[in-house]
Amino acid sequence: MKLEEFMIPCLSKKLFGIDCPGCGMQRSLAMLINGDFSDAFHMFPAIFTTIPLFIFIGLHFVDKSRNYTKLIIPFAIVNAAIMIIAYFYKLTHY
Repeated sequence: MKLEEFMIPCLSKKLFGIDCPGCGMQRSLAMLINGDFSDAFHMFPAIFTTIPLFIFIGLHFVDKSRNYTKLIIPFAIVNAAIMIIAYFYKLTHY
């Protein structure tokens, strides 16, 4: 059974016919699980900042004894910047 069978389709692509800034994240995560690091980066360049961001957000809700905000904010800013740059690159070069 392939991971692609369980992926959620992109609503933006279905409705408007264009990718959203997050398009490719699920496939990129599947590629990471399979060990295809380079392909995962090419599919969704922000994958390597998205994973730690989600981990820190999860820890923020689970571990109330520490303040993870100092880690979440910089990772969110860097992640958003990478996603925006990659999105405009994809729009102009593909």
